[in-house]
Amino acid sequence: MQLGARAGLKPADQLRKAAGQAMLEVARRYPNVVILDGDLGNSTGAHAVKDVFPERFFNVGIAEANMVGIAAGLAASGYIPIVTSLASFLFNNAYDQIRLSVALAGLNVKFVGSHAGISTGREGPSSMSLEDFALAGSLAPFVVVAPCDPTSMRQAMHAAVAHVGPVYVRSSREAFPHVYTPEDCRFAIGVANKLREGHDVTLIACGLLVPVALDAAVILAEEGIQARVLDMHTVKPLDREAIAAAARETGAIVTAEEQFITGGMGVNIARIVVETCPAPMRLIGIRDRYPGSGSPAELLEAHGMTPDHVAAAAREAIKAKPQPTRPMSLNNLGAVS
Repeated sequence: MQLGARAGLKPADQLRKAAGQAMLEVARRYPNVVILDGDLGNSTGAHAVKDVFPERFFNVGIAEANMVGIAAGLAASGYIPIVTSLASFLFNNAYDQIRLSVALAGLNVKFVGSHAGISTGREGPSSMSLEDFALAGSLAPFVVVAPCDPTSMRQAMHAAVAHVGPVYVRSSREAFPHVYTPEDCRFAIGVANKLREGHDVTLIACGLLVPVALDAAVILAEEGIQARVLDMHTVKPLDREAIAAAARETGAIVTAEEQFITGGMGVNIARIVVETCPAPMRLIGIRDRYPGSGSPAELLEAHGMTPDHVAAAAREAIKAKPQPTRPMSLNNLGAVS
C-alpha cells in the first residue's frame, strides 16, 4: 500500500523535483541567490536554476570541500549561496569545511542535501545520509528542516533563504505523498504543524515519516485510540511549546524519523519532555546498524518504520502511562488488626 493511502493523501511527487522548483523560485525572488552544484544537479533538482539563470549556477564538480569554501566566500561578499549535493556527500565529505568556514562565522549559506534517509533504497548505505540531523544539528548556528511533501519543501526553501544564517534543508530522491495543499500549508521555522487532533497519544514525525504517522493514526482510530499528529518539520530549533503541550495533554509520545535514533529528532524531543512534562515515549527510527540495499518499502519494513510499527509503538506508550492513584478513604483502608 502506498504511504499516505490510509490517510487519504494525494499520490506522491518527487521531493527533489520540488526542491529544484523551489530553488528557481527563490532565485527569481532574490537576485543575490547563487547555486553551487557538486556535479549532481540532475539528482538534486538544481538544474532547474541552471536552465534559467546560467550565470548564477556554478558546477564545482565532485569537490564538496572546495564548494563549501567558495560558498563561504560568496556569503561573506553579500551573496546567498545555496549549496546542493547528496546529503551524505555534504555532511560526510565536507563537514570540517562546513564547521570552520560557515558555522563558526555564522555565514548565510544554505545547504540542500538530497537522497537523505533510507528511502534512497537500492543505492545502498554509502549514498544514504542517516547522520545528517546529528551532524548539522550539532553546529551551533544551524537551522535544520525536513519537509514532508512538495508543498512544504517549496515553503521551507523560501523560509530558509529569508532566514539570516546557515540552514540545512533535507531533501530526497523519492516521491512523497501530498500532505498539504498550497492553501493549507503554513511553514514557519521552529513552529510545528498540527495535522490531526487527539488526546490519547501524540505522534511526532518529520519528512517521509509524516505520512507514515498519519496512516498510523488512522489504524489507531479504528481501535478507538485518538492520536494527535505533529509535523515537526523543523528539527532544530524544535517547537518546545508544541512538545510540552503534547506531553501534558495526551500523556504519551511516539517520534518517527528516517534517521539514526542516536543524535536524531526523537532524543532531542525526549530532552524537552523530561524538562517540561515527563511522559512515556517510544522512538521510531534507524537503530545502530547500517541498512542494506532494497526498495524503500522493503527498508522501511526491515527497520520498523511502517504505519503498523508506529501504531504498535503508540499502544506501548499508552500502556506505559502512569495509572491514576485511587483516592484514600476510610472505606478502602481495610480492617485494622
